[in-house]
Amino acid sequence: MTDADDAYDEPLFYRVIQYAVHADRDVVDMVSGNPDWEPPAALREGLQTYADGDPRDFQYQASEGLRALREAIAARRNVDESRLVVTNGAGEANYLAMAEAMEREAGSEFLLTDPVYPYYPGKATMLGGEATRVPVHEDGHVDVAGMRAAASADTAAIVLNTPNNPTGAVYDVDAVAELADVAADVDALLVVDEVYDHFDFSDRFESALTLDRDHVVVTSSFSKSMAITGFRVGYAVFPEDLVEAARTRHMLVNVTGSRPAQAAVAHALRETPPSYYESVRDTLRERIDAFTTALDSAGADYTTPEGAFYVLARFEGFPGTMDNVERLIDEAGVAGMPGEAFGDAYDDWIRFSLCTDRAGEAADRLAAYFADR
Repeated sequence: MTDADDAYDEPLFYRVIQYAVHADRDVVDMVSGNPDWEPPAALREGLQTYADGDPRDFQYQASEGLRALREAIAARRNVDESRLVVTNGAGEANYLAMAEAMEREAGSEFLLTDPVYPYYPGKATMLGGEATRVPVHEDGHVDVAGMRAAASADTAAIVLNTPNNPTGAVYDVDAVAELADVAADVDALLVVDEVYDHFDFSDRFESALTLDRDHVVVTSSFSKSMAITGFRVGYAVFPEDLVEAARTRHMLVNVTGSRPAQAAVAHALRETPPSYYESVRDTLRERIDAFTTALDSAGADYTTPEGAFYVLARFEGFPGTMDNVERLIDEAGVAGMPGEAFGDAYDDWIRFSLCTDRAGEAADRLAAYFADR
């Protein structure tokens, strides 16, 4: 375990993207999680209907979110609508959950996995807390025993992300239940970010909401599942005793969210068939196969995602540092994220996002590059 005690400054994502943008050659962007596929047709229909509607509907809506959207989410998640707060993406949803963990005054430490999406430790630091990272198992799955050993009276929350970015692991619901027990034992919250729930290739994903625990917060968004990262529509499902405080914080920070974006998402939830999501998963399966096949040619070790759309790769003698990521951009024309950005456990690896139809081309470039080294 390592403690994250450094200030969180500019996210490395921006630094890598900017370096790639200013490169002197064509670069395949495998850094961002911006989907390159089409949103549901009903999403565009919903936007058009809203644009043609009564201008009175262009004004403030309820701070906790458009009622039609809250009803649709509550039905899908099988939860009471009163527990929902619609947020500006999963980013705000996670912020609200972590802030509520601190406000309970039951501790100031956040237990995170290692590797971990860097915005979680960043939020912990921003909120005046401390982040403790617990290495995952070799297969990328959460180490329940390690989390239990790390938990203490100072633990405010255990924060999970499943399906996971960057490892691609889909955590077994029994493991999540055990961690809910660990959190309860030390009077902490369990915060589970399920933003990649539609991208499960293992058929094992089960939401933490099925546990029906009174100290579990589940967050998500439609940014990835509907390919609308710019719409900023997410949500959090809080325990009954925390939801009012979360709504107040959300209102004071945002007043409310984007009404047209929420109206479009509500329409898309009602009208989009399951086949849309399955088609996207089929596309990603093809990209995963093409990318990992070429990585075999490069002699790389790699993770095959059970969920989400990221692959971690390790090339012999080429650790996942920022310097080496810049070298790949300059010399191979492929941009990935340095493993060191996610923690210590995978700092020899480089993370690649498959949100590009050039994934196969990028892997061929990597194979050629490392064949010449």
